[in-house]
Amino acid sequence: MSVSKKGLLGAGAALVALTGLAISTLGGMPGAIANPNANQQAPRLIAQRLKTLTIVFPSRADSTDVQNKANAIGRLLSKELGIPVKAQIGDDTAAVEALRANRADVAFLSSRPALKAEQLAKARLYLAEVRENYSGRYTYNSVFVVPNKSNLKTKNTAKATLEQLRGKKMAFTSPTSGSGFIFPISELVKQGFVPNRDRLESFFSQISYGGNYSKALQAVVRGQADVAVVSEYALFPPYITAEEKSQLRILHKISGVPAHGIAIDDDVPVVDREKIINALLKLNQSQNNQLLRNLYNSTELVRVDHTRHLAPVRDALQRAGIDP
Repeated sequence: MSVSKKGLLGAGAALVALTGLAISTLGGMPGAIANPNANQQAPRLIAQRLKTLTIVFPSRADSTDVQNKANAIGRLLSKELGIPVKAQIGDDTAAVEALRANRADVAFLSSRPALKAEQLAKARLYLAEVRENYSGRYTYNSVFVVPNKSNLKTKNTAKATLEQLRGKKMAFTSPTSGSGFIFPISELVKQGFVPNRDRLESFFSQISYGGNYSKALQAVVRGQADVAVVSEYALFPPYITAEEKSQLRILHKISGVPAHGIAIDDDVPVVDREKIINALLKLNQSQNNQLLRNLYNSTELVRVDHTRHLAPVRDALQRAGIDP
């Protein structure tokens, strides 16, 4: 959002331009500020446009103690940028709202919330996470999972494989999940089995929502569902145990689900944005990489083009008849 959208007029706008952005905190979410050494001179390249930087880190099922891990990253970024960095924890909805309300500058976001951040705050994704268990480096698969002993078989075409699901009991992850709902529904529409998300009952005999990857998969293990849809990495701990995994197999894969990434608000001046990106990329260096791995099990951050990276989820939402 431009400075004018913040309601700053006349002298107020000039003052902001001269003194930099003043970043407030997210209401109700815990945060901690990493301060650079008080005796260190701030790097001249920052040009003092930003006086502080606020980053929102989402809580995720495969990460614990996120606040302390985020604080550690905040300290590194503070040292690199020469300004205090505030690390705050909140879900994707809170992160998008913080960007919209100019209470945050940067947020780690999954693909659909990243589209929402673009729509509401004109924020854009500049970096994506790489994981060892992503099939496409910074894209991954949405997978249909069935019991090992199921008579459902992977066939020569997606249409032939998915036709077998007619009349079956389906466990989706949640209505907001990309790999656990949006991409599977898009595939079912593409293959002509349903017209949109509102007609699923015409294809499946039963529909349930696990609420997370673990519960969706456990519904299959316990015989409560014939098939579940999740991210490929959900077939590993901490989502399910090795014993549970041994009872499951993948029936069908949908490739190209965009990895989670890092969005930066459009208020951040270009020169500062590049400094922030370069500082974040320092997490790829061997001496810093454990900080990144500890956070969300990512091994690397890579630059991505916002429009190109998010095109698959944008297309899937449109095909499934779901608003971004």
